[in-house]
Amino acid sequence: MEETDKIQHKLPSQEIDYFKIAKILLSRWYWIVGSLLICFVAANIYLWYTPKTYATSGTMKFEEKKSEIPDLAGAAASSDRSNTSRIQTETIVLQSTPLLVNAIKHLDYRMSFYIVGRVLNRTSELYPDKPLDVTLVKFDSTNFFHELVTFKPVNKKSFTISYPSGGKNVQYTFRYNVPFTLGTTALSIKYPGDLSGTAAYLFKLNAAEDFVGRVRGGFHASETAKNSNIIALQEIDSNPQFAADVLNAIMKEYLNYDRAQRSLSTSQMIQFIDSQLEFLSNQVKGSANSIEQYKQSRKIMDVSSASDQAIGKSKDLDAQMALLKIQLLAIDQVKQQVLKERDSISLNFNLGGVVDQQLNELLLTLNGTLVERKSLLKTYNDNSQPIVSLNQQILEDKNSILNILASSRVLIDSKIKFLNEQLAPVNQQISQMPAAERDLVSLKRDFEINDKVYSFLSEKKLDEEISNAGILPGATIIDLASPNFGPVAPDEHGIHRTAMIFGLIIGLGSIILIRVLNPYIYDKETIESLTTIPIIGVIRKFPEEIDEFSSQILAITRPKSIFAESVRSVRTNLSFLASGKKSKIICITSEVAGEGKSFVAVNLSSTLSLIDKKVILIAADLRRSKLHKTFNVPNDIGLSNYLANQCESADIIMRSNQENLDFIISGPIPPNPSELLHSARMHLLIAELQTKYEVVMIDTAPIGLVSDAIPIIRLSDVNVFVIRSGKSKFYAATVPQRIAQEYHLDNTVIVLNAYSEDLLHSRYYTTKFTGENYGSRYYYYSDYTGYESSGYYIDEKQKKWWDVRRWFNR
Repeated sequence: MEETDKIQHKLPSQEIDYFKIAKILLSRWYWIVGSLLICFVAANIYLWYTPKTYATSGTMKFEEKKSEIPDLAGAAASSDRSNTSRIQTETIVLQSTPLLVNAIKHLDYRMSFYIVGRVLNRTSELYPDKPLDVTLVKFDSTNFFHELVTFKPVNKKSFTISYPSGGKNVQYTFRYNVPFTLGTTALSIKYPGDLSGTAAYLFKLNAAEDFVGRVRGGFHASETAKNSNIIALQEIDSNPQFAADVLNAIMKEYLNYDRAQRSLSTSQMIQFIDSQLEFLSNQVKGSANSIEQYKQSRKIMDVSSASDQAIGKSKDLDAQMALLKIQLLAIDQVKQQVLKERDSISLNFNLGGVVDQQLNELLLTLNGTLVERKSLLKTYNDNSQPIVSLNQQILEDKNSILNILASSRVLIDSKIKFLNEQLAPVNQQISQMPAAERDLVSLKRDFEINDKVYSFLSEKKLDEEISNAGILPGATIIDLASPNFGPVAPDEHGIHRTAMIFGLIIGLGSIILIRVLNPYIYDKETIESLTTIPIIGVIRKFPEEIDEFSSQILAITRPKSIFAESVRSVRTNLSFLASGKKSKIICITSEVAGEGKSFVAVNLSSTLSLIDKKVILIAADLRRSKLHKTFNVPNDIGLSNYLANQCESADIIMRSNQENLDFIISGPIPPNPSELLHSARMHLLIAELQTKYEVVMIDTAPIGLVSDAIPIIRLSDVNVFVIRSGKSKFYAATVPQRIAQEYHLDNTVIVLNAYSEDLLHSRYYTTKFTGENYGSRYYYYSDYTGYESSGYYIDEKQKKWWDVRRWFNR
């Protein structure tokens, strides 16, 4: 069928083949399996070397304290504390160094023991077990030996001790039950029994402060629910028993700390009352002695009833004034504490009065705010928003307290003034008594006033002591922690899952990356996506080694091979091109050398000769032709000699061993090959050969490297452009179309050479041969994939890469 139509051809329609995508990804399944195995091995090594950590948890409930006192001087807002803020504050308190140190002191922390395993020398902590009975003979808690000591038994009487000193490891031998010194510390070790199965024990002396970083690093606290006053505490550590013990110790120590903080104000009040009672006790004793001495000196038995009445009234008034003055002392002391930048206000204002309860509520609120600020300062700086807000709140609380204290002082002063007014007539009455009786009344009044105030303060002290004894902590332990021997890290299942995901990603990613980086053409679908030039066939790659010069014409020597059949398929489609001509000129070219154009030309010529076509093969690559080596003839005289007028055509035409197949070799390399091929003698030679042969097959130079083939391409009836699978780059597929458009050729076709199925690099699109061009620009052919075992071919079954015998049989 003549290729004379001038239709503007379009690229064929291609659709994504999802089944083919799956086949591509599975084509290198062993890459995926290999990457999975590598990732799983890496994951297991990581799990082996990474120490396991364990988590234990407990829960605590914080009691809600709500004030029932109404707003007082704008202080109501300050008493409203968000639950979240309190949880954060208490969490910081739970992690404070003093609390952690006190909690650790409840544990058996002084000495830690470790064991060195025989495999990879892995060290494991043995807490709470103590494999060695070590007695501290001389120990200073502020200055002791801190290095890690290695113990190894020698026999039943002695052992070795080694530890780092001065940058090197020193070793000594000691006897059991005999004291020895390590630095400033003296200790002895009892015989532990048979330790033959143990590589070594290690032990270390500790201070409570040594564990603070370890405990704080694994400590976590969070609300069990939003706006809940119950928090969940968690401790993560490499030793599950230690994690449980230290978490329980922290919770218990917090209760002690909280109770101590709550009882601080009552304790301070008791101290204040004690100081007043000590003073009044001396006053009462002195007054009593003065009365007795005065009576004896004056020989007075007692005062009159009128004097008793004046004394009683004066005593009551003076006692009230004394109590009011004590309240003034308490107010002054609280005021001084408020004005000074103290961390807490410790005095409990509870001496009786109208505003006592209100003032105590404000003091409690201020104390809470001061503690909260102190805790947050460990996390935030002075200029951060939480601290600025708390400072503003503290200032408002202090102002409210100072206002109440000022109001209280004014009230007390007015009461004292009133009592003085009531006391004036009584004093006047006493002043009118006889001198001796008046002096006795004065002494007796001082005694009874001090005695009454003393009794009052004694009762208040008893009340404060009872109140202090009844103070409970503001938190409750709901659940104690218990050891959890299931590790939380490393997460074995999670790491294996991650290893599987990474293995798949690496395996599939390698396949995708290799495809993305691949610059070569491997299948016909790739060519069809790049050019509208039709493909007339796919020549399969011969599965065995081929000699360098293709001296074996495989289409003839292996006639029942898939390779030979693929060459015949190209031959069949060639017969439809320029079919109206008695003699066809077929030009074979490619983009660069090494793409197999000479190999294709030889095998196509041989198969054409088998169907009684008279064929002549011309080696028109005058620069580096190897056709003479294929036919095993010398290259002394050939086409270059003819084009240079050194001989005639009959002198260069040679006969091959194959019937109907003649050939012309290239001859010596000329200095001007391009000019010779452009000469009139080349046209004359082809015209002469057309009269003698049905097919003139011309093997030319690569068109992408030199321009020698251009005159022959323009002269030819069919131009076959060879693209080699796995060798030709994507650009090669665009070359024939550019040449065809530039020289207005409509006789150019493509042959894909050396094709072997490689799904890794195959295109995941499938060409749909439909539309207006179907039947005129496309040709039927097969790549023979999957037909190897059909029984029509005698190709040896290709061995797999994992078949070891293929390597030994080479």
